Amino acid sequence: MEQINIHAAKTQLSALVERAAAGEPFIIAKSGRPLVTVNPYKAAEPLSRIGFMRGQISIPADFDRMGEEEILAMFEMDSEKVGDLL
Repeated sequence: MEQINIHAAKTQLSALVERAAAGEPFIIAKSGRPLVTVNPYKAAEPLSRIGFMRGQISIPADFDRMGEEEILAMFEMDSEKVGDLL
């Protein structure tokens, strides 16, 4: 892998970026000491989120009614029922 001094990299940045984008990685060095590796960017494939947990979880049939009594007690401010919840 080619090593390029930081000063040369600054003056040739556009050309170096084009080379890296074309699949030619290089190292940027300062005083002969490697600092960073420049590689082409590879975007990750987007994950399909719809149905990604299919078969791994189950939702109870009464899901939309769970905690109904407690919620109604809080809205109605029924002190006896609210006191039991706290």
